Amino acid sequence: MSEHPRIRELLGAGPTLSVEFFPPKTDEGLATLQQTIEELEPLDLSYVSVTYGAAGNRETRGRTRDLVVDLNRDRRYPAMAHLTCMGHSRDELDALIADYGDHGVLDVLALAGDPPADGSPPGGDFTYAEELVELIRSHGDRFSIGVAAHPELHPRSTDRGEDRRNLARKLELADFAVTQFFFDADDYLRLVDELADLGVTKPVVPGVMPLSNPQGVHRMAKMAGAAFPDDLAEAVEGAETPEERQRIVVDAAVEMSQALLDGGAPGLHLYCMNRSGTVLEIVDALGLRS
Repeated sequence: MSEHPRIRELLGAGPTLSVEFFPPKTDEGLATLQQTIEELEPLDLSYVSVTYGAAGNRETRGRTRDLVVDLNRDRRYPAMAHLTCMGHSRDELDALIADYGDHGVLDVLALAGDPPADGSPPGGDFTYAEELVELIRSHGDRFSIGVAAHPELHPRSTDRGEDRRNLARKLELADFAVTQFFFDADDYLRLVDELADLGVTKPVVPGVMPLSNPQGVHRMAKMAGAAFPDDLAEAVEGAETPEERQRIVVDAAVEMSQALLDGGAPGLHLYCMNRSGTVLEIVDALGLRS
């Protein structure tokens, strides 16, 4: 089986361009995603990632696994699997990592996952992403491992210094990080500087979320502890035509993306919500289409 280059290698040659998909729950959603994948083909993406689902339960885990394996086999780019450790046994995770390796999926985003919303114990053998990174490493160095970074601090953090030290320790074990979405480039640039002050200079890829759906992003921002751009949302919602609304969304994402690239970001990771139109417009406006 021929293997794609690892994401850690792609980042070394960057800048990269990547998008995030989520596993559809319905046949209609799957058809939409398949259309989106085809429409994004001309971009010559560096890689894609596939989320694990909010709960990381068996159903969403299976959809993620199948989608990642199919994309990695059928496309010109590697597919990175999101993998959460909360709520899963070591044996379950071991088996899934081995299965990915057997199918040539060698890029994994190692995440702790979210505890149950009702406050009940998540169960499982692991609590922290660091533990999952170490487990993946036990399968050999051929895996390229990413971790999550939060420019505005992890939602369960209460101290900035401690948050950055925890992230630095986690990133030292991994190969790169991908950030939660944010809406101020300065938050990302400050994060990178703070990590450098701690001696960590591994690539941190900024995640960019176009504000196409302000209400949906507002809900996600509350869960993620991210600041929400009220002024931008008001402008988007107040647009008089669909064309004006789209222009506002794209212009804001392009402005921040350009600031990130100018600031030295090793690439852009676009949260596309399984739709292609906005991504294509952003890439064209930035002049990144190959």
